[in-house]
Amino acid sequence: MLKVAAENLRTRELCEEEEVHSSLIAPLHIWISSALNQTCYILVPMLFTPGVFPEAPPISLHLLDVGGDEEEMQGLRMEIEDLALPQLHQVTGHTDLDQAFQQAHVIILLDDSWSDGEKEESTARKVADRYRGYGQLIEQRAHENVVAIVAGDSLVSLKCSLLLENAPSIDSSRFVVMATQLEYEARAHIAKKLNVKTADVSDVIVWGNISGISQVDLQRAKVFNYQGAICGPSHLPQPVLEMIYERKWLESEFESLVNLQRGTVASKTQRPTAISATNGIIAVLKALNGKTSTEEVFSLGILSTGQFNIPTGIVFSMPVRFGNGQWSVLSDVTIGDKLMARMQISADQLKTEKDLATRTIKSIT
Repeated sequence: MLKVAAENLRTRELCEEEEVHSSLIAPLHIWISSALNQTCYILVPMLFTPGVFPEAPPISLHLLDVGGDEEEMQGLRMEIEDLALPQLHQVTGHTDLDQAFQQAHVIILLDDSWSDGEKEESTARKVADRYRGYGQLIEQRAHENVVAIVAGDSLVSLKCSLLLENAPSIDSSRFVVMATQLEYEARAHIAKKLNVKTADVSDVIVWGNISGISQVDLQRAKVFNYQGAICGPSHLPQPVLEMIYERKWLESEFESLVNLQRGTVASKTQRPTAISATNGIIAVLKALNGKTSTEEVFSLGILSTGQFNIPTGIVFSMPVRFGNGQWSVLSDVTIGDKLMARMQISADQLKTEKDLATRTIKSIT
């Protein structure tokens, strides 16, 4: 009996030590919504690659898929645990909103499944209902310095606007829409035209509605390693607009190619463009964590405060630079009449989307 008592005492002491040790760990809480879609499966291992979170904190990963299959969620959680990632503190799975965004430091929103084949009003209603709820939960439960990244193919600016409206105490700069995937698609077509790698093209700007009417702007775009009539050292870039002489291609074919790229890829692979979406999300996370040059230009969907005469209160893609984990809008850009007209069309579309969501919210309430 004494031997059993001693063993029980030692077991209790070990449990208490483990509880104390766990209480001293301050993990980074990352939430991913619509976690059962393919983008999440590719994204999760990438979150643990060097440079994404340079401080290398322990990460508590929380997977959310409202109304999703619980067995599938359980399988995903188990598969992630099987990766044996040193940084992974814990992984949880949720198919309801009971614990959603609790203590969240980073939220990656991938919701897009309801948009396929539905009427615009029906989609707007579902988006408004879901993201209004998300915003309220983020306001109540998330860390005050939470970063929320909205990704996807439909109504992404509207989704971000709804989060902002329903989480008023959180700094609006903490809510952004990922435009990097569209930016990279444009870079790929420029690279093909100039016979260089996509990575050799930089500083492409995307203006407007990321999942609607947008404008690719090459005024700051650069190309490295281009073997043209005039070429210099490989580390010195050349302006893209000076290297592409076919104005007809730039003014008509290029925009069409970019707009069709994602749909073309999806039709050939018979699945969403999850790899390029993941790459865009990781690029934004690295920029937010200071792992990018302060000179590099990014496109980011952010809340307009009247920059470039864009109407205030809409989430609009515009050029930014990152420094010390903060973005700042690039001011030294030229806005010609043609670009301004296109930006106004984008702004009108975004206001229409927002008005539609407002009407659906009123009808719900």
